[in-house]
Amino acid sequence: MSPETDLIDAPGTGEAEWRSWPGLGALPVLAHDGWRSVAVIAAHPDDEVLGVGGLLSLLAAAGVRLRLVAVTDGEASHPGIADVPGLVARRAGETRSALRVLGAEAVEIVRLGLPDTGLADREDELAGALKEACAGFEVCLAPWEADAHSDHEAAGRAAAAAGLRPLFYPIWAWHWARPGDARLPWDRAARVPLPPGARAAKRAAIDRFTSQLEPRGDGLDAVLPPGIVAHFTRDHEVLFR
Repeated sequence: MSPETDLIDAPGTGEAEWRSWPGLGALPVLAHDGWRSVAVIAAHPDDEVLGVGGLLSLLAAAGVRLRLVAVTDGEASHPGIADVPGLVARRAGETRSALRVLGAEAVEIVRLGLPDTGLADREDELAGALKEACAGFEVCLAPWEADAHSDHEAAGRAAAAAGLRPLFYPIWAWHWARPGDARLPWDRAARVPLPPGARAAKRAAIDRFTSQLEPRGDGLDAVLPPGIVAHFTRDHEVLFR
C-alpha cells in the first residue's frame, strides 16, 4: 500500500480523544466578519460540507457571495460501479441538497469535471482552472495540501500555485493525526466557532450524502462511517493559514 493508503485505511484517532484535547479550544478564533466573497474549492462532493459546512452556513446567512468550485464529480468513490453517470448525478444532487440545508442554496457552483483520484497528474491544468474560477473572490478555502489524500493535496497545492493564498481545511487529518501531532501546522491554525444552529445545519447537511454514508456493496464499507463523521460534528471548524 502507498503511504497515503496506510494513513487513511489504518485505524485512526477517535473523536473523543480530539474533544478531550485542550489544544483545539486554545486555537485563535478566525475573524471572518467583513468577508464579502468566498470561493470554496472541493476535490470531491462533500469535502466542502465536511470541512467548512458550518462556516458556509454562517457566511450565507451574512449575505456573503459564495462560489463552490467542484474539481471532480466523485465518480471513483464506488469502484466497479456499472452506472457511473448515475453516481455522478446522485453526488451532484447530494451537494445541492446539502447546500439548501445550510441555507446556502444561492451558492454558485462551477464544476471542473477533472478525474477523481487523478488530480496529481493534472496539477498545472487545475491551477489554471482554479485561477480563472476563483478570480475576483476575496477569500479562497481549499483542501489542506498535506491531508494524505492525493486529490486533496493536489487541489491544495494547485490553489497555492494559482496565487489564491488559500485558507486550508483538513479532512482526513482528523483520522490519521493525533492531538498535538507535529505533522499538523498548529502555529498556522485558527478555529471557527459554530453556534448551535450552524452546527445542527452542518450535521443535517452531512446526512444528505447518503452515497458516502451507506455501505457500497461488494463488501465495501461506507466511505464515511460514523467514526469518521464524528470528526465533523464539533462545535467548531479548523483552518490552516
